[in-house]
Amino acid sequence: MESATPWRSGRFDAGRGPRKVLFGRMYEDPQIEARAFAGQARVFCIASAGCTAMKLATQHEVVAVDINPVQLAYAARRLAGEPAIHGTAERVMGFGRAVAPLLGWSRARMQTFLDLDEPSLQIAYWREHLDTRRFRAAFDGLLSVSALRAIYASPFLAFLPRHLGAVMRARMERCFALHANQTNPYARALFLGEMDREPPPAEVGRISLVNADAVAYLEAQPTGSFGGFTLSNILDGADAEFAQRLFAAVKRAAAPGAVVVLRSFGEAGADAATNQAAQDRSMLWGVVDVRPVSSRPGEQ
Repeated sequence: MESATPWRSGRFDAGRGPRKVLFGRMYEDPQIEARAFAGQARVFCIASAGCTAMKLATQHEVVAVDINPVQLAYAARRLAGEPAIHGTAERVMGFGRAVAPLLGWSRARMQTFLDLDEPSLQIAYWREHLDTRRFRAAFDGLLSVSALRAIYASPFLAFLPRHLGAVMRARMERCFALHANQTNPYARALFLGEMDREPPPAEVGRISLVNADAVAYLEAQPTGSFGGFTLSNILDGADAEFAQRLFAAVKRAAAPGAVVVLRSFGEAGADAATNQAAQDRSMLWGVVDVRPVSSRPGEQ
């Protein structure tokens, strides 16, 4: 039996329609990968909107794989210089931004907040002007299971923490306490809807795009093929067999000293010592697990 991943459908919902561009930009801070993969020649990544692949290409040869051919074609257009567009994720977040002014989040107020560059001032402003009782009630309602079921298929919901609204608010506050808003492009993307306008790097030719299931692709690669693997949140919604195959395939394709980065919207478990979620300026993740492939559990 084929192991299951909900990403195969190319949709967030449970419909059987055509695949879609899910992500117009990526919400993963490639500074994590830049530090983790330093000195490695060739790395593997999930293509998604192409953002991470383009950042990594300045220092590495990159193989960027995506199971969704529509998403991969979009990444190819971005590598060729076309501007970013809104995918399904951006349209969903746009709904939240549309109601934000009703909660006291005017664009002027948000601009003032995003212009701050001192974390202590950011936290004070957040608590006084933005994290209001009215905002918390609305935000928690938007992120309730009943509301999310209207948009996402059940596999994309099963792994999420309880009381998701409170969890995500805590992740945002964690980010504001550590990273300057003024230089954080992910804060502007989330709160103002700004898309990535950075042009492709001169080294874009070092990126190879592949339409494939990531696990099947890695299973077919020679031993020692990659010194780094950044897997996005590929396991969110996947079954246990898929996870086991993924870890085994990564271990098989890894060069000596290879490092793997794996994200999740879920909460960190027993392996919190390797969790760099707080360092990811996108502020969304509960887990950004960074570790040597050799220490990654679950490959057997």
